[in-house]
Amino acid sequence: MNGKRETVVDVQGTVEDGFEPVRDAFVANFTGRGERGAAVAVYRHGRKVVDLWGGTKDGDASDGAAPWEAGTAQVIRSATKGIAALVPLLLHQRGQLDLDAPVGTYWPEFKAAGKERVLVRHLLSHRAGLPVLDTPLTPEQAIDGVSGPAAVAAQAPAWEPGTNHGYHAQTLSWLLGELVLRVTGRTLGSWIAEEISGPLGLDLWIGLPEAAQCRVGRLADLEPPAAPAASGLRVRPKRSVADAYADPASLTSRAFGAIAPAPDENAAAYRAAELPASAGVATARSLARCYAALIGAVDGHPRLFAPATLTLARTEESAGLDRTLLVNTRFGLGFMLHGPASPLLAPGSFGHPGRGGALACADPESGLAFGYVTNGMQRNVTADPRAQALLRAVSRATG
Repeated sequence: MNGKRETVVDVQGTVEDGFEPVRDAFVANFTGRGERGAAVAVYRHGRKVVDLWGGTKDGDASDGAAPWEAGTAQVIRSATKGIAALVPLLLHQRGQLDLDAPVGTYWPEFKAAGKERVLVRHLLSHRAGLPVLDTPLTPEQAIDGVSGPAAVAAQAPAWEPGTNHGYHAQTLSWLLGELVLRVTGRTLGSWIAEEISGPLGLDLWIGLPEAAQCRVGRLADLEPPAAPAASGLRVRPKRSVADAYADPASLTSRAFGAIAPAPDENAAAYRAAELPASAGVATARSLARCYAALIGAVDGHPRLFAPATLTLARTEESAGLDRTLLVNTRFGLGFMLHGPASPLLAPGSFGHPGRGGALACADPESGLAFGYVTNGMQRNVTADPRAQALLRAVSRATG
C-alpha cells in the first residue's frame, strides 16, 4: 500500500445510454480534482439525459456529514449573470426595452458623471466603464436595494463608455437590477421567479426564499484565497492577473472588491439578497433546464428566446483583452461566449461561469444545455478544471 487514502463517493442519479463518459468524469472530479459536493445535468433537444449528484452537502464538512441530495442547491456566483441577462433580453423581445437606448432614458439619475451616452447594450456587454466604485459598499449596503443603485448612478466611468470592455464583476448587480426595476416595476429576482422559474418548475432563485434556505449547502474554499487563475490564457506580458489582484489600486482588485469586506456567501441574508451578478442559487438540473428552454421547447413549454433574441445573446459584442480580468474574453449581450477564457460546449455556445466552479451554457446547433454546481470553490474565474472535464465528456458522448 502507498499510504494514500482512496477517495470514495456515492454518485446518485441517472445517465442515458451513451452519456456514461459524463458519469465517469463526474466521479473523476471527486477522486482526482478535489471535489467535495456537486451536481451536473445535461439536456439534449429538450430532454434530460444526465442528472447526477454526489458528495456532501457542505463543502467544509467532514466524513459522515449530510450527503448532497437530489434537491440540494448552491450559490452559483457569477453564473447568476447569465440568468439575470434573460430579463433585459426578454423585455427587449416583448418590446418593453430598447437595447440601443441610453440607460438614462429609463433611469434619469444614471445620467450623472458623464454617463449620458451609456447604452443598455453597454451594460450587457461590459462596455459601460463601470466595473469599480470609488467608495466600496459594505455588505449591508450591497443588499439594501438602495445604496448600490445610488452608487453606480453617481459613479464616473473608468473609460469612455462603449470604447472598451472590462468585466463588471459586482456592479452589474445594481446596474441590471435597477434598470429592470425602472422598466417593469418589479425586482429582477421577482421577475425571474414569476416569468421563468415558476412556469418552468425551476429550483432557481435570485433572492432565495426563507423556505428554501435549508436546501442550500455551504460553500468552502478548497485552496487558500488567491488571485483569479488564468492558467493557459493570454495575459499582459508585464503584469499577471495575480499581480493585479494583489494590488489594491488595480482595476481588477477594485472590481472584485466593490463590496468590502467580502460578504459571507453562506449567510442567509446574502442568499436572500437580489444580487444579479453573484448571489443566485440553483440546482444543476434547473440551470440546464433553463438554458434548454432558451434554445428549444422543454416538456411542452415553448422556447423562451425567439431566433432574433438568440442571435443577440451569442453575437460578439466585446472581444479581446478584458481590462478587469486581463485575459482575452468574449461577450454577447449578457452572456460569455465560447473562447480561450471560457471554453463552452462548441464555438456557437453561450452561457456564464461562476468564479470558483459553477457553469451553465447552451449550444443551439447540437441542442445541448449544461449545468454544473459545486460547493468546493477553487481558485479560478472562468475555466474551472472540473467543469471543463465534464464539458469534454459531454462532447465525447455526443460525438
